[in-house]
Order: sequence, then structure tokens, then C-alpha cells
Amino acid sequence: MRIIKLKTLKDFWNKYPDSEIGLRAWYTDIEGKNWKHPNEIIPFFKNSDIVGNNRIVFTIEHNKYRLIVLFRYKIQLGYIRFIGTHKEYDKIKNIENI
Repeated sequence: MRIIKLKTLKDFWNKYPDSEIGLRAWYTDIEGKNWKHPNEIIPFFKNSDIVGNNRIVFTIEHNKYRLIVLFRYKIQLGYIRFIGTHKEYDKIKNIENI
């Protein structure tokens, strides 16, 4: 799986340095696999949830931050749709279309 785009994660961890280790670990784990279905990802990332429309939300740094990724399994791409604090995440109204 290729993630579009790493710069988004880097920009975030430059703003929130305590997120860097968790985001780097997440990126390494996602990039290193050939995921075919969301049900393969959820058991690997135990604090993740399917939120609809091919999106999965991941918790970073013990739920301090949230990451939403849109996956296209056939072409093995993941698009970062949101990364922010848990408080910012709670303000999202229509999560499956973000």
C-alpha cells in the first residue's frame, strides 16, 4: 500500500512532535503490506475503526490524535483525508465523506 502523501504526516509531526513516533510506525506498517480489504487492517491496528466509504480512522499516541485514511485496495493507494487532535476529530460532521 502506498500512502499519499507522506509530507502531510511530516507537516503534522513538525507541528506536534509527540506524534512523530506513532505516525512513523503507522506509516511503516501500512506501507509494508498488501492490504486487500479493511477487515485485514483492523486486527493489525487494534485501535482503528472502519468509518464507511473505504475510510478507516486510526488513533495515534493513545488517542491523542486521529488519522483518517481513504483506501483504494485495487490500486493499493491510501489517501490521508484528515489528521488532527482528538478534539478536532470530534467536530467532523460527515466523517464518511471527508
